[in-house]
Amino acid sequence: MAQQERAIRTRRAILEAAGAVFDEHGYTSTTIAMVLERAEVTKGALYFHFPSKELLAQAVLDEQVPFGTVPEQPCTLQEIIDMTFVVAQRLLTDSLLRGSVRLTVDQATPPGVDHTGPFRQWGERLVVLMERARDKGELLPTVQPRDTVELLVGGFAGIQLMSRALTNRADLAHRISVLWSHILPSIAVPGLLLGLDSRADRGVRILSAVPVA
Repeated sequence: MAQQERAIRTRRAILEAAGAVFDEHGYTSTTIAMVLERAEVTKGALYFHFPSKELLAQAVLDEQVPFGTVPEQPCTLQEIIDMTFVVAQRLLTDSLLRGSVRLTVDQATPPGVDHTGPFRQWGERLVVLMERARDKGELLPTVQPRDTVELLVGGFAGIQLMSRALTNRADLAHRISVLWSHILPSIAVPGLLLGLDSRADRGVRILSAVPVA
């Protein structure tokens, strides 16, 4: 059991180090030696968990969507809003998430690394929630859940890229708030609008209320 726990910790340390290096240098310029130095593990330990740079990058990509986990809300549309703010807030401090996002939009990743995965995974997860919101009567009858989700996922991806380039994501929460101010009147039933919280500090407030594991 102790050996298994140690292996889990080592794998996590490698992933977090790889996330930081991929975020800073991109896929092409990142080397295994950089990750080893950052993770402070042996080459044998790294290759035990990730036999190649491609598999390491794929593992970093596969870690992205769980960062959007938020507490359940009575209003499902509020849950979707919360997910965007929580991811935005975690992007400020979490190296693994930042590396995963960098790889998602990095067009230099080789064919063996599926950097489209997070887009599809976010899409499927959010479509389920958007359809639930529709079934609960939270959405206007003209809303097509998948089309709305793809607009939201694409909009978030572009906004975080712009925010990173201009302010190192310091204004990302504000930009997400602006995004929702334009989207919500187009999809939510009027009776919900005043009760939906899309203020820029929403992510900070959610995470401060979540117990630390």
